[in-house]
Amino acid sequence: MSLIRTQLEQREREILAPQAAKSADSRGRQRPEAEDDIRPAFQRDRDRIIHSKAFRRLKHKTQVFFAPTGDHYRTRLTHTLEVSQIARTIAKVLHLHEELTEAIALGHDLGHTPFGHAGERVLNDLVPGGFNHYEQSLRVVDVLENDRRGLNLTWEVRDGIAKHSKGKRGAPVGADPGGRAATLEGQIARVADLIAYVNHDIDDAIRAGLLKESDLPAAAVAVVGHSSSERIGRMVSDVVSATTGAECREIQMSANVLDAMLTLRDYLFEAVYENEASTAEFEKAHGILGGLWEKVGQRPGEFLDPQTLEQEGKDAALRDFIAGMTDRFAVALFEQLFIPRPWVAKEMP
Repeated sequence: MSLIRTQLEQREREILAPQAAKSADSRGRQRPEAEDDIRPAFQRDRDRIIHSKAFRRLKHKTQVFFAPTGDHYRTRLTHTLEVSQIARTIAKVLHLHEELTEAIALGHDLGHTPFGHAGERVLNDLVPGGFNHYEQSLRVVDVLENDRRGLNLTWEVRDGIAKHSKGKRGAPVGADPGGRAATLEGQIARVADLIAYVNHDIDDAIRAGLLKESDLPAAAVAVVGHSSSERIGRMVSDVVSATTGAECREIQMSANVLDAMLTLRDYLFEAVYENEASTAEFEKAHGILGGLWEKVGQRPGEFLDPQTLEQEGKDAALRDFIAGMTDRFAVALFEQLFIPRPWVAKEMP
């Protein structure tokens, strides 16, 4: 059966670009293990991520809008799927490794907190030394999954997950070599993340009534388009064109499309992520997560992982516990720990 995997690895060498990562050339895993009979290494990593508990929990984690009542708002899971689709499209056109790209995209937000970026800001205040979701995503795949044995992913997938984040002002392309993924596939996941969230967050904000299409910066819209579909198509095409023009040395964008994308992102921070309504919701998230940090910290043996407590201390165990929560689990646990239960008297016969 291992002949099947060998044939697939050989096919990669025949059809992928010279710059593409190749499964057989992976730098390996943290712990040596036998190769799969059928699946090359990066395909195996993609499958491990999809079957992880952390991946399933993404369906109940906020993207932007807390506990949306509508059926069509993005969650952290649907965001991840949109990133994966965009990333794989770019990789396919550039003849790069699609399954490596997909694995990185599917794993990039596994460590995200409940309540979206508001939750991340809360944990950053609570955790000594701060909190970053991309570091936590790497911890999920390295340590927390599979009963603390981790997923034992390849170096290339782990590198892409660790270097996907751009922060509030960082650019999706053009980072210094030390700050960008070593593979082109990892660089694709980084830019696809921004393409996805800029466009779907505009879509969700319009659905929520926070803004109208006509409110978007006119100069940026003139460059990338007037609809989500048009903008995604324009940005993806630009990544392919600019990267091909640079002989695929690194993933790139043209200056005008990149500037338009970053202008739209800046507008979203002002109009959506940090507006008055969002700030009010942030205060609620702070109250819930801050309260859980305090109350669970008083009862660590009841809630926290004993091995983490023993080896890394209470703060690390609290970080893992709270970052792994879904929105609804966090709310339910808060109610359990803080809201008095109504007293129901037994009726006399």
